[in-house]
Amino acid sequence: MDTVILPWLAAIPKVELHLHLEGAIPLDALWQLVQKYGGDPEVPTPNALQQRFVYRDFPHFIQTWIWKNQFLREYADFTFIAEAVARDLARQAIVYAEVFYSPWEHGLKGLTPQGITEAVRAGLARVAGVEVALVADLVRDAGPAEAARTLEQIAEVKSLGVIGIGIGGSEQAHPPEPFAAVYARARELGFHTSAHAGEAAGAASVWGALRVLQAERIGHGVRSKEDPTLLDYLAEHQVPLEMCPVSNVCTAVVPSLEAHPIHRYLERGLLVTVSTDDPKMFGNALAEEYLLLHQRLGFTRAEIETLLRNSIRAAWLPDERKQALLADLNGSNGF
Repeated sequence: MDTVILPWLAAIPKVELHLHLEGAIPLDALWQLVQKYGGDPEVPTPNALQQRFVYRDFPHFIQTWIWKNQFLREYADFTFIAEAVARDLARQAIVYAEVFYSPWEHGLKGLTPQGITEAVRAGLARVAGVEVALVADLVRDAGPAEAARTLEQIAEVKSLGVIGIGIGGSEQAHPPEPFAAVYARARELGFHTSAHAGEAAGAASVWGALRVLQAERIGHGVRSKEDPTLLDYLAEHQVPLEMCPVSNVCTAVVPSLEAHPIHRYLERGLLVTVSTDDPKMFGNALAEEYLLLHQRLGFTRAEIETLLRNSIRAAWLPDERKQALLADLNGSNGF
């Protein structure tokens, strides 16, 4: 089956719901940015740059994320990376993606969230074959006051295809509850809501995202298994989980792919979706992610088809657009 399934997965139209723009920069594009700003003695070659993306644990991943972002300094850089990421998505037959971007992190460089959003959209607009909606990561490390300010700034450019907000960053140090007012305001402004939870912190973090933030989707949720009652809730209410198995292995959230609970979650009736998170920092691609689930966790083709459909079901799209995507999926390569 392996000789058949990878070409099938590569060719079918796919949807991705948990993808960070800054973590999806193709390495050749990132290398150009490193050279643009004078290089770095820690990464003297493109191969050394690739080796930089190996992590001891989740906090080390966050440190590497911050290091990488120092090479995004001008609005033109965001247009450059957005175009490069969109071309990579189109090459993978990803036809729709909801992409996080983190405007707050670049404010110290004198860049505004509005300007960054405009620059990103300009780059995305250069590429045909993929539709990209933007989700502003308000970055929990900044605190709720800064998140509230960023939200109001993002609202000014909502018409540029910013459809939602989330909070990424150091979940283990910053619980969701202090962001309740920010999420309430986001709903008032017409944004969809997701929250990274159950990744670097446990089930209590997921409960906080659901009960206090009233998040529509949960980013990751891998540690939800620590509370069986939570699993029951997620299944009953069909809360979409934006799961990223390879990412969780790379950041040591789980010790191995075989230890990942995604198959158990699907069997238990949870609405599980699959995404790559930060693919150029983890060396993964969406088709390969599905292939690994088949090879290492025993997912059948029918189960992979369920995951593919789940991503469309969970997308923040009008029903008619979802039906069109499902029709395209069903008509592709033997569905």
